[in-house]
Amino acid sequence: MARDMYGAMTGSSAWMMAGTWDARRLALLFAMWVVMMAGMMLPSAAPAALIYGAVIRRSPEGGRATAHVYAFAGGYLLVWTFFSLLATVLQRVLANALLLSPMMESRDPLFGGVLLVAAGVYQFTPYKRSCLNVCRSPAEFLIRHWRPGVAGGFYLGVVNGLFCLGCCWALMLLLFVGGVMNLWWIAALTIFVLLEKVAPRGAQGGRLSGVLLAGMGLWSLARAFL
Repeated sequence: MARDMYGAMTGSSAWMMAGTWDARRLALLFAMWVVMMAGMMLPSAAPAALIYGAVIRRSPEGGRATAHVYAFAGGYLLVWTFFSLLATVLQRVLANALLLSPMMESRDPLFGGVLLVAAGVYQFTPYKRSCLNVCRSPAEFLIRHWRPGVAGGFYLGVVNGLFCLGCCWALMLLLFVGGVMNLWWIAALTIFVLLEKVAPRGAQGGRLSGVLLAGMGLWSLARAFL
């Protein structure tokens, strides 16, 4: 779809160019967001899921370890599915307000600048640090929130997903700046989220990114007024 959108726009992305949006097109847009969030966010949940699976394999329920891990992933994805629903609604609101171009990226430097500054400032908030610390300590998370059984795995996935959402929601909104269908932008955000959670100095890198994002946002705002 991305290749077609930045190409002829006559293939798999042609439905996005519709003048009116019916239930079918909204469902396709929602499905696109769900798949995109799964692809972007599951890699950063892998440490928690793998540690959880290793613990289950050494427990009396070891024979059902696969079911536990799938339940964990399912709970995690449920949170990002809910985010995808909100993102779908927000995208249509922004498009109707003419803030997004047909390429699904910001067409207004003022709007883009506000999103960049907001994402940059959020990187320094206590709530961001708290959620990021949980995401960076999967073993501690499992000890604190442990629940037995497959249903417990689903619960753990939901809770882990909520912490992840608290950590990354502002970064995900930057898709409206660089382009919802821009694969380079998607890849960059995916890699950054992964490194922020697993790299040895990921927390410090997150704060540095806040400075860079805020600087980019201020530059965009300056362009809007000059």
